[in-house]
Amino acid sequence: MNFITLLQAQASGAQAAAGQSSSWSMWVMLILIFVVMWFFMIRPQRKQQKELQKFREGLKKGDKVVTVGGIYGTVVEVKDRTLLLEVDSNVKIRVDKNSVVKDFSETAQQ
Repeated sequence: MNFITLLQAQASGAQAAAGQSSSWSMWVMLILIFVVMWFFMIRPQRKQQKELQKFREGLKKGDKVVTVGGIYGTVVEVKDRTLLLEVDSNVKIRVDKNSVVKDFSETAQQ
């Protein structure tokens, strides 16, 4: 009987060690997935957002821009949160700075 209980104890110890090993590999895989996701998805998106914010802060009179809604215009006036765009001769609209996404000035196209 003593020999059988010793074998059972060794078998349960081996199962516990295998369980601990698989839990470690699971955590390593989860961390690796998060790192890869951050490197390929979150990091480039943050970089793009910073560039877009810098572009919006640097807008000045005479810049040719396009809004999120696809409205092309020339910046006539710049305020803290809004822009006055001239979309046609004598047709002006006020838009939020956050709606401007692209620059179509001659300097941006070169």
